[in-house]
Amino acid sequence: METVVSEIQVSYHNQALFQSQKPLVDSKSVADLLYHSWNKDAIGLHESFKVLLLNNNNKVNGIFELSRGGISGTVVDIRILFAVTLKSLSVAMILAHNHPSGTLRPSEADKQITQKIKKAAEFFDIRVLDHIILSPLEEDYFSFADNGIL
Repeated sequence: METVVSEIQVSYHNQALFQSQKPLVDSKSVADLLYHSWNKDAIGLHESFKVLLLNNNNKVNGIFELSRGGISGTVVDIRILFAVTLKSLSVAMILAHNHPSGTLRPSEADKQITQKIKKAAEFFDIRVLDHIILSPLEEDYFSFADNGIL
């Protein structure tokens, strides 16, 4: 009798944006990349949570949308986050989500999920480099690392 097991598949689409990209070195370059990848029609409508998956040189392996929620929140399942991170052989990550209201102040829930992910990442030797909050206004963002709360 053959055993059939479900498998999580992560696809890779080689895009010129990532091929020629320089390593991410600061929060401004991360925020710029995120704004270009975000759905402009939805950034002010509902909250989404994404992760930038990075190689050892801080070059982007890919961007994965982990969840899409409502006006004031979204669910982050860290089991799915790490399934994708490990399957993509990424060694670092940058977390990102948007606040449709435009408020850039992180909530207690934002801080708690960041710390929970960071703690779990340590078990896999994966670095959490930052958590970026975007507002609907381009170039307006908050960086946990820049503000010393990572």
